Amino acid sequence: MELDHAARCLEKLGNPTRLTVFRLLVKAGHDGLSVGAIQEHLGVPASTLSHHVAHLVNVGLVSQEREGRVLRCRPNFPLMDELIGFLTSECCVLADAPEEPAAARA
Repeated sequence: MELDHAARCLEKLGNPTRLTVFRLLVKAGHDGLSVGAIQEHLGVPASTLSHHVAHLVNVGLVSQEREGRVLRCRPNFPLMDELIGFLTSECCVLADAPEEPAAARA
């Protein structure tokens, strides 16, 4: 995953409403939820929800599919896994490295 895409995904998830929407969709699983069901769960106005979902769709964290009159939102699990992997891929690699002296950093 590229740093810029990771940063954009994290930026979009940095909003409490968008993070709540995404977590709700993850809880719903691969079938996702209709926009109406998301709205019922969260109690946000349709226009506000549409705005927040659009941000998540824009970075690829959520996909939308029309099923007749219903607009279904699904989380992008591969991208979520990639983002988590990006954040943890170098976990603890500096744990055993000697610390650089302050004078060398200047």
